[in-house]
Amino acid sequence: MPAFDTLAAFLAVSVLITLAPGPDNLMVLGQSLARGRAAGFGIAVGCALGCFTHTLWAALGVSAALASSPTVFAALKLAGAGYLCWIGIQTLINARVAQVVRNGGSTPAPWASQVRRGFIANAINPKVALFFLAFLPQFVRAEDGGATAQMIALGAVFALQTIFVFGAIASAAGMLGRALARHGRASIWLERMAGVLFIGLAARLALDDHTL
Repeated sequence: MPAFDTLAAFLAVSVLITLAPGPDNLMVLGQSLARGRAAGFGIAVGCALGCFTHTLWAALGVSAALASSPTVFAALKLAGAGYLCWIGIQTLINARVAQVVRNGGSTPAPWASQVRRGFIANAINPKVALFFLAFLPQFVRAEDGGATAQMIALGAVFALQTIFVFGAIASAAGMLGRALARHGRASIWLERMAGVLFIGLAARLALDDHTL
């Protein structure tokens, strides 16, 4: 296990990274505004699970193999962009459902589906894989034991703080979305905004030629 001072430093940096605007917290924000706190929290949990998956990939050397293969990297990047675009299109098509759900007219999408969305969007993003490959080893210390065990422990800490930080974002955005939804067609426009956000994130991922 990493030493306490290492864990404290890692946690502080991780919280700052998680708070910085990026695809994951923007997904949480958009879904919370459009669909409520529970939907946003589902995305948050899915993203956290995705982060821990990237930790395992980094610890087992999978991410290093990804970094050495531009073809695989590009394929995963396009797959991630395609998935985000598909979510965005589906969100736009079903925009009117949002107002009905908030008014109690139908059952909202299962929470597990939101977790799955967040997990897949995060887990197949190769830029996140390369981030963990570069980030985690900086906090591994030879005197604290095996590198693999330390990386897994650090990844677990990162995933847990992700749930707390994104959960706070989901709660605040969910309350704001509920207040806005009381004004006529606001729910429809919030849902459309979330759809456009997903498509924008897809375009950003697909067109970004930079790697870590």
